Amino acid sequence: MTSPALLTRMIMAGQGKEPADLVIKNIGLLDVITGAVTITDIAIVGDRIVGTHSRYDGQHVVDGTGRFAVPGFIDTHLHIESSLVTPLEFDRCVLPYGVTTVLCDPHEIANVLGAEGLKYFLDSAERTIMDIRVNLSSCVPATPFETSGARLEIEDLLPFRSHPKVVGLAEMMNFPGVLNADPGIVAKLVAFQEGHIDGHAPLLGDMALNGYLAAGIRTDHEATSAAEAREKLAKGMAILIREGSVSKDLEALAEVLDENTSSFVALCTDDRNPLDIEEEGHLDSSIRRLIAMGRPLHHVYRAASHSAARIFGLRDRGLIGPGWRADIAILDSLEECRVSDVIAAGRLVTPDLFEKRGAVALVGLTSMKAKPVTADAFITEPKPGQNRVPVIGVRPGLILTFREEASLATTDQGLQPDLAADVIKVAVIERHGKNGNIGRAFVTGFGLKRGAIASSVGHDSHNITVVGANDADMAAAVNRLIELGGGFAVADGGKVTAELALPIAGLMSPKSFEEVAGDLHHLRDAARALDCVLPEPFLQVAFLALPVIPHLKMTDRGLFDVDAFDFVG
Repeated sequence: MTSPALLTRMIMAGQGKEPADLVIKNIGLLDVITGAVTITDIAIVGDRIVGTHSRYDGQHVVDGTGRFAVPGFIDTHLHIESSLVTPLEFDRCVLPYGVTTVLCDPHEIANVLGAEGLKYFLDSAERTIMDIRVNLSSCVPATPFETSGARLEIEDLLPFRSHPKVVGLAEMMNFPGVLNADPGIVAKLVAFQEGHIDGHAPLLGDMALNGYLAAGIRTDHEATSAAEAREKLAKGMAILIREGSVSKDLEALAEVLDENTSSFVALCTDDRNPLDIEEEGHLDSSIRRLIAMGRPLHHVYRAASHSAARIFGLRDRGLIGPGWRADIAILDSLEECRVSDVIAAGRLVTPDLFEKRGAVALVGLTSMKAKPVTADAFITEPKPGQNRVPVIGVRPGLILTFREEASLATTDQGLQPDLAADVIKVAVIERHGKNGNIGRAFVTGFGLKRGAIASSVGHDSHNITVVGANDADMAAAVNRLIELGGGFAVADGGKVTAELALPIAGLMSPKSFEEVAGDLHHLRDAARALDCVLPEPFLQVAFLALPVIPHLKMTDRGLFDVDAFDFVG
């Protein structure tokens, strides 16, 4: 709450009658509404901008000469768990890239720990320098066709609805449940009709899209073509242009961002791993690329800030002007979006700021309940009369998969991979201690000539997903993950050649961002040594088990046809 004394000081400082707490001097201020750039001072008191387009004195001064100020960036949809570090470490890692607000769906940890995972994220959000806002996970589990560690019904969500960090209901992935008016889904939608409801509707169009939007759903980050995005915009849906580590939609969607649409378009990363953040940045990377592709500069910055705030009802931020929240990215270049300083809620972001946040107790350290396996666990028997086997087709940069087929040899050890044709095994092992299920099938697109890659990050239920050229290496990789309490592992010749432990719910590491990035470099190198051709193999493994994204996926219960929304017969 803003006290009368603080508000009075803001009013006086705005008029220049008192010194401000912080002044950015001689900065080029980009107006994201008009595109004008004005050399000015920016005065800040507390967490609020109190003056622009004038000259000010302040207790602390930042020299902005030759630099530019834009509103802090807002990532409109992400899962912090995909950064593989804790929310507090994510804060330290990403805030220096100018991302001052994120709209987070703790869907991953919720699928493992349920309400305990939501509470952990909300407790963390109360300590971070970055403003982490939470949309409550709507689909836990995402479908009834996989085994998750927890369930969240409306009764589990309601106690969190009034939390000051909660915005609304997170991505409604179960669009068949919406369209069929499933009572449990309807109950969640009814409870959040007065707030924000986030969408997730890949390839949905025509009258089915109308029915989905009639539920009060307002946003979508799953559009993968300009035509799909334009239909959704025409029907009043805001489009969140996603550029993550696996889902790379920016190039396909860039053309829809222009002077007519920028108020209804925002940016998101969804899932971005530490290596990509280290090498490319975060939202600043998307901004840079959109500008380089000829999108109008101030409209790109508008989408990254003001439009994002408006779409999600964050009425206090997204502009640099008196009375607005002091979230500011200071850039050396507008065209290249080179961030050199960040102001978050009126505070200049420095390393010592992060050291004052305190700690949050870790959770989910005993979530790995799978039993060790032998190579025989991956024997895949042919079905009677089956000549050709359905195969999941993976393509770089897409979480969409494709249905392909292959003729495979059969031995006394069942169906065999065809390495020459790039067809290897995939299995999903239930790891929550519920039933011990193992689903088995085949996948193409990894390029593996030997070895195996395993992950306990397996969207959305986060069972263990493993791909491999032989059963023994698959078992070695899986068993090491069980010992680690979750994570990533690469095995070759019966030995683990690289690993990363993720003991926090099998999803996150307690290590620093830099340490995790180093481990990921070793994992990438180990995957390349198996002749893996995918630039980001670990997240692509993780998304093989996501049965709400077309077309063919793998769960612990078997091979799943997302289009038919049923198991492959």
